[in-house]
Amino acid sequence: MVGWAGYEKANHVFKHRFGENLMLTLTDGAAQVIRTLTTQPELPAETGLRITARDEDMATFQLAVTEGPVAGDQVIEAEGARVFLEPTAATALEDKALDAQVNDEGDVAFSVAEQG
Repeated sequence: MVGWAGYEKANHVFKHRFGENLMLTLTDGAAQVIRTLTTQPELPAETGLRITARDEDMATFQLAVTEGPVAGDQVIEAEGARVFLEPTAATALEDKALDAQVNDEGDVAFSVAEQG
């Protein structure tokens, strides 16, 4: 019998073998926050949120508003929000969902969770 972790790994391999592309997804909250951050009048239309891996373990990420993707970035567009993933971050986040919360003071906190 395959345990849950084994099932997840087998499912991941199955999706890659049979052509289903895995990539980061955005929650409605994340898409809304990213649109708000990137659609300011002074910013170019191509502006998006770029995510890079900050360490080799791919456990920490840096997010920045940028005027466009860098060569090699994976571009995700959802609900009018644009996200640019550098290759290492794209691999680390391919089966994840990006969420965002805004507190009462207007501070934004992004989080990553399993897709589901």
